[in-house]
Amino acid sequence: MIRLNLRKRIWLSFGILILLVGLVIAIIYPLSIEGTLTEETYQIIENEQRRYTVPQAEPNLPPETEQDFIERREAERSVGHAIISKLYGDILQGDPLPTTVFIEMRNHARIQGEDVARYQLDYKQATLFYVIRKIQFNNQEAFFVSYMWDTYRNRMVERLWESLVVILAAALLLSLFPAAWLERYLRQPLVMLGDRFEQIANRNWKEPFHWNGDEEFQTLSAQFEKMRQNLIRYDSAQRTFIQHASHELKTPIMIIQSYAQSIKDGVLPQETTEETMDVIMKESRRMERRVKDMLYYIKLDSITEPEDEKVPLKFGSLAEEIKERFMYHREDIDIKIKGDEVAFIGDREQLEIALDNLVQNALRYAESEIILSAEQDGHETKISVFNDGQPISFENIDQKQLFEPFQKGDKGQFGLGLAIVKKVIQRHEGTVSVENLENGVCFQMKLPKETDTN
Repeated sequence: MIRLNLRKRIWLSFGILILLVGLVIAIIYPLSIEGTLTEETYQIIENEQRRYTVPQAEPNLPPETEQDFIERREAERSVGHAIISKLYGDILQGDPLPTTVFIEMRNHARIQGEDVARYQLDYKQATLFYVIRKIQFNNQEAFFVSYMWDTYRNRMVERLWESLVVILAAALLLSLFPAAWLERYLRQPLVMLGDRFEQIANRNWKEPFHWNGDEEFQTLSAQFEKMRQNLIRYDSAQRTFIQHASHELKTPIMIIQSYAQSIKDGVLPQETTEETMDVIMKESRRMERRVKDMLYYIKLDSITEPEDEKVPLKFGSLAEEIKERFMYHREDIDIKIKGDEVAFIGDREQLEIALDNLVQNALRYAESEIILSAEQDGHETKISVFNDGQPISFENIDQKQLFEPFQKGDKGQFGLGLAIVKKVIQRHEGTVSVENLENGVCFQMKLPKETDTN
């Protein structure tokens, strides 16, 4: 396939348009003017005929221009006449006619019913137009035949074709001006947009792009500006995430490194080698947990919606699995489940991780009880995790910030657990919130109608 730039496409489009117009005219034009010129030829013949038969009659179509008058006059001089006897069928007066032409004219005259009738015949690769009129000549019935060759019609067609060629050539030349204007009009914003894309490709998206003009280009510039703002926010979030991630990993790495160096130097930070190794293992698990959370958060941020495996779920089976996982982490905490028959649709892995993070968070604050519950509320499925611990203080952080990456509460660990919960629920087109109650704190996830089995 031939690749053309915008400029060549515009010039080619205008050239093809002019060519198509010319072809259409070339096809339709002869068909439309043939009948008109044929009618004019018959009128010339009839006017010339009436000049002989009715001298006082005036021509029906007076000449319009001097050139038309000259051509009309020359055409009228080429009109021939002959008077044919009705009784004997011979020429009484007029120009001599070829035998085949005379016979056809005479046959038409004998069967003619009207006073005046038009005819044409082909003779030696030319067309002869003639008009037969019934008259009285020397006290006998006769036929006055006036005829004319297609010379006049052909000359007019040639003249019109010449005019058509001139008009098309002029149209082609004049089209260069709108084509040049259109090329500049379309190319200018695209060139500017291309320059902005080049800047973005070089990670330079500080300069805004606004185009004041037609609605289509304004819409395009607005979409580009929206993309630029999203890239700025994404870049800022990425930088912040990397900074927090490096900070979160720095502490356990430093502890592991210092303990390993101490062992190498023969100095035990703890009383025994076993206790020292326990600290290293604890920090290793802590670092492993942070890395897993960061990788899963990045995964949720990068995978597309079709990759989610949403299936019908029962809250009871999901909650029981979470309960069995954490029931021995704190033996002083009673984990209860309510609404285990509530059904909904979702990605089991993602919702299990979200519920897991909420229960881990509740275990750090609960005093004696954690309640996992689910209920249907109109077109929503509400899944809640309640703990009877102290209420959350929102003096230094508001509710929305609590679900942002690396935002920690009083006893928070990594600052990604609630952010992962928010990502999971957003992928299910739902919302997550937290509320301080009289006897504790409740985190609630809402799944909308689209993910509801009912």
